[in-house]
Amino acid sequence: MNRILIPGETCWRIEPADNLACIVDAADYFHHAKSAMLQAEKRIMLIGWDFDTRIKLEPGKQTLDGPNRLGMFLRWLVREKPDLEILVLKWNIGAFTAIGRGMTPVFVSNWLTDERLRFEIDGAHPVGAAHHQKIIVIDDALAFCGGIDMTVDRWDTSDHVDRNDYRITPSGRRYGPWHDATTAVDGNAAAAIGELARARWKSATGEDLPPVQSTATPWPVNLAPTLRVVDVAIARTLPELGERTEVREIEALYLAAIAGAEHTLYIESQYLASRTLAEAIAARLREADGPEIVLVIPRNADGWLEQKAMDGARHDLLHLLWSADIHDRFGAFYPVTSSGAPIYVHAKVLVMDDRLLRIGSSNLNNRSMGFDTECDIAVESDDDADVELRASIIGLRRRLLSEHLDVTEEEVDDALGEQSLLSTVRALSTSDARSLREFDRNTVDGEDHVLAENALMDPERTPRRLSDRIEGLRRLLGKR
Repeated sequence: MNRILIPGETCWRIEPADNLACIVDAADYFHHAKSAMLQAEKRIMLIGWDFDTRIKLEPGKQTLDGPNRLGMFLRWLVREKPDLEILVLKWNIGAFTAIGRGMTPVFVSNWLTDERLRFEIDGAHPVGAAHHQKIIVIDDALAFCGGIDMTVDRWDTSDHVDRNDYRITPSGRRYGPWHDATTAVDGNAAAAIGELARARWKSATGEDLPPVQSTATPWPVNLAPTLRVVDVAIARTLPELGERTEVREIEALYLAAIAGAEHTLYIESQYLASRTLAEAIAARLREADGPEIVLVIPRNADGWLEQKAMDGARHDLLHLLWSADIHDRFGAFYPVTSSGAPIYVHAKVLVMDDRLLRIGSSNLNNRSMGFDTECDIAVESDDDADVELRASIIGLRRRLLSEHLDVTEEEVDDALGEQSLLSTVRALSTSDARSLREFDRNTVDGEDHVLAENALMDPERTPRRLSDRIEGLRRLLGKR
């Protein structure tokens, strides 16, 4: 049995944690993040693709102390805790969008707030790239790392009902159901993510932050660990920038997991757009005794341009996988509500057999492999005797399938006791209730597009020259 997680290859580091919790959907995440921040002593670092300080952390009944809106809560917290500093680092591209939707510009926010609450914009990335990591670090003792942004359109409960009166933006716009996932870790694993966060801060601001120590771990009240005393791998994507060479640990991890799967591979992703990963999956599907592969993705990408580019790429790659699936071991699905409305999948999860679990910010697209910054965490069992770890890995998959199929976890287990993973998903899926619907050729008919798999929209790495991007745009326009 070959090990998947190897520092320097498929991950950056492997560090121990006393506790690791998998958190599904933003209602729980926002609650647990606030609970942990209330216990902070020295420093909170919030690093993300986007933040909206107007969102409510508990849109329904408030159960935790302090103001409910993110920005007001952070300001209140530094006033309540004179030894605490809070540092917020956001990708720079969204700055003008934030002003347009009513948020205060960063430089004004810093002027209006306590000097121990600082908002900074991170433009240390290649032209066109994004900072996609979604991290909170508290006192270098607890870290949240995964796929959930503290911004609009994210909050939802796991029942994903058609209409939830709390699923509304600060401006009053209603939005649809949204599925997501993240993690919480403590111990040395949290300290390592803290080191990564401080490196991001230094890259953006030039300020070298020292590590901090707290008297206790700020573990969220009422958050049950999924795993205890476990080694946690941290995998990154970092684009080439200046003298820094690119880091493609996440791509290596995906490829190793695809190659190493013996029986099953379960993946949730916002996109299917990486030809490299799709071809690796296709190669396994062609094998006579390869694994079954279940992919859960959204019915459509979010936004007109993304639909043209990313759904077009998905169209091409699904056809590639269907053609390779000569042994009927592949199924791609999208979740729907009880009325048949799509539930948007933003989670980024991979479960390989009962051996490997990976949750993070990266998707099955090119940008996540070498152009945007990403951070994933993973745990692995390489010992057949490690019954508890293997049961927990499978337990998360069971939890996710139970949510998507609107059945109990016991029903999922019973079905898996009689048939394979793919057969179970198909058998428990229904056409007249909340469930998973399977993609087929008719589903994606007409979704191919000139923007599909275009390097301008979804590049694999930093272009060598600006002229490369200009030439890509010229070729794109020439095709229309």
